[in-house]
Formats: sequence, structure tokens, C-alpha cells
Amino acid sequence: MARLSREDRQIALGRLQAGQSQSAIARHFHVSQSTISRLWVRFQATGSVADLPRAGRPRATTAAHDRRNRFLSASSSVQALPGPHRLSDQTVRNRLREAGLRARRPHRGAVLTRRHRQNRVQWGNQHLRWTVRNHWRHVWFSDESYFLLQRHDGRRRVYRRVNERYAPNCVDEAPVHGGGGVMVWGAINTAGRSTLVHVQGRITAQRYVEEILRPHALPLLADQDAIFQQDNARPHTARLTTQFLTDHHVQVLPWPSMSPDMNPIEHLWDELDRRVRRREEAPANHRDLLQALQEEWDTIPQQDIRHLIQSMPRRCRAVVAAQGSHTPY
Repeated sequence: MARLSREDRQIALGRLQAGQSQSAIARHFHVSQSTISRLWVRFQATGSVADLPRAGRPRATTAAHDRRNRFLSASSSVQALPGPHRLSDQTVRNRLREAGLRARRPHRGAVLTRRHRQNRVQWGNQHLRWTVRNHWRHVWFSDESYFLLQRHDGRRRVYRRVNERYAPNCVDEAPVHGGGGVMVWGAINTAGRSTLVHVQGRITAQRYVEEILRPHALPLLADQDAIFQQDNARPHTARLTTQFLTDHHVQVLPWPSMSPDMNPIEHLWDELDRRVRRREEAPANHRDLLQALQEEWDTIPQQDIRHLIQSMPRRCRAVVAAQGSHTPY
């Protein structure tokens, strides 16, 4: 027997209220008279002709099942359930939608151990009261970064037909390992920036001192209030480097391990990379890439750098609130 739609129920209700017989209405909609009778009884009892809540099919998953590994696909989740089960992939997808979960690109962060998180929280608490005006504006944030000649991260798209996957004009050709790249060192402060230094080959403590710190970092740290920030890479924490900084009376900001999200220069590296990718003529070789990086580095507005460093109080609060875990920065 046909089932009345929501619109037909409203029409049938109107005819009942107008005095038309249930049998006539049933014949009009090709349903049984008992269907119209139940519709009238439901309206008199509830004031509505909407469907009543139903028990529905018994839930196939438990609360423990719903707390799944977020990186498993629907089919993998079904296979990972212990014991005999009769779940479909669609059931898992339904549960994910009910929980507001959608497949998205995960944030890629550093591996944080319990010790790392403890140190990050401790560092954040120690610098919670630091202000930009009295403290952070004196800090020179430094770092090295490696830039690929060609980067293929899977985000690029091409418009093609179904059978054009391997058409020459639809294939994104990429050299092995991105065609190599260049490593650079730089430092930023609310009042300026360093020269973008090309770092060739493997960096050692000796090279770090002689090729970066002595010629490029020390002139920036001539102010007695200047503070130098660097991460805990081995050349940075080697005895030779530490002794050099001590001999030249450089105040070094202690830094928690595995904390690139606390360093504002990391965001500047991202911006530098985007600027190079947006150039009309893409770098064809390593020399072109280095030149493009240095040109774009010099054209980044100082206001952008100042804005990044002004986020340091928020970064400290965020790492404390996250109990040392990953932050949005």
C-alpha cells in the first residue's frame, strides 16, 4: 500500500477538517481507509501529522567502537573491530557524520614525548609575562630552512577528461626528490632582518660559527639588550658554538626541543616559499632559486615580520593551554 508523503498528509488533513469522508480521501490517494483513520487520530492526539519517533534498527556499534583511530579508513575500521561483526563501511561513515567528522588533511607536527611536552609547558610558563615592548622586541629569531627547486605536495590539480589521465598536457612531471634545493639561514627582529645566507653542504659547529655567527649574527647582536634565539640542532648546541657565544657575551634565549611552532620565523619561511612559487617565471636551477629567495626575502614588508613576533605572547599562552602539545601556530 502506498505511503502518504508529508504534503499529501497536509492535504488529507485539510479535507478531513472540511468534512470530507475518510473513504473518499482514501480512494483519492489510493491508500487504505485505516491509513486516513490513523492520520486523523494522530492529529487529534498530537496536533501534528508528522511521523512519530521510531525505534529503528538496533545500533550496530558501541561507544567503544565509535572511539576509533582517526587515521583509519571506513573499511579499515570495520576490519579492525574485534570479534565477529556485521558492519558495513557505510555504517562507519554514518557514525563519523553523526559525530561531525570529515576526512581532512592532518596537521603535520613534530613528535612530542612526555618530556618534550613538560619542557614546552615549563618554557611557556616562564615567558607568560614577557611583553613585546619590554622583551620580545629584543629577540633575534634565527633558523635554517631547506627550499626545494620543485615541490609536489599533492595539492596541485588539473582539469582533464576521464580518459586523459596520461595525456602529455595532463601529466605533472616532477624530477626525483624535487630536483634538489638550497638551504638558507636567516634571522628576524621587530626592527629588521639579517641577510639571507646560503648554506652549502653539511653544516657543522665550526662552519656555523665561522660562516654564520661571526660574519652575520654578531653584528645584529651588538646592542647590549639583544637576545639571540636558535633551536637545539646539534651545531647550535655544540661546545664550540656555546663557547663562542659566551666569549662574545651573547645572551641566548633557552629554547624547548621540538618547538618549531614557537618560532615565528617558521611562518616567514612559508611566506617566502609562497612568494617564490607565485613568481611568473619559476626558478629553473639552484642558482635561480637562491636568487629568487634572496630577492623575495628583501621585499617582505617589515610590518609582516613585526606582526609575527607580536604573536609570541599568544604562542606562550597556547602552549600552556595545550599542556605542551601541538598548537595552532
